[in-house]
Amino acid sequence: MASEPDQPIQEVKSSAGLPEQAPARRKPVEQEQGFQGKPGGQKKSIASRGIPSKDSLYLPPFNSPSMRPFEDGSGAITHTFWDLSEVLNFVFPRHYQLKYNEIAEKFLLQLIKSLTLDGPALGNFVKANGISKATFYNRVLPRLKRIGIIKVERDTLVALESKRKFRPMKIHLSKTFGNYLNKIGNSWHAIVDTAREKAQVKEEG
Repeated sequence: MASEPDQPIQEVKSSAGLPEQAPARRKPVEQEQGFQGKPGGQKKSIASRGIPSKDSLYLPPFNSPSMRPFEDGSGAITHTFWDLSEVLNFVFPRHYQLKYNEIAEKFLLQLIKSLTLDGPALGNFVKANGISKATFYNRVLPRLKRIGIIKVERDTLVALESKRKFRPMKIHLSKTFGNYLNKIGNSWHAIVDTAREKAQVKEEG
């Protein structure tokens, strides 16, 4: 599969010495969307290859022995919840991305405990755990942000003496990841229920 890394959240020092995100370069629109840029409306075709890793989740077979069952024999969802380690395996599968998985779990355990982490706290976390800055800021953190597990906020502050602006980073837990998957799941439930209801009405009529 073709693999494209997530856009890095680079650790850039501001005038106040706090990490600040550098603007990430984006691909031209025509490269991202197969843009109709030629006269005559010819659409650029996209080669059929693997889904980029930045746009994918790991979904093993629903009955895989590697995860706890989530539904009973009748197809009803169970009332047990997966823990953090189990959830992260869908984002950074241990079998394929063990290093990223371990870093993400340590980071999220710290965030769950603190609820909010700022730039200096992130730096302390990386240093205390002996984690590569490139791995954390360029791979793990952007991935967690992209799929909605964390939310990154920045406040614009102005230094009184120099009048220079800097934007310290704050990271929070986010429910967007859960909302995203719930929307997919609930929509599929509605599609199946509607199909069954129509079939039943047809049989009764």
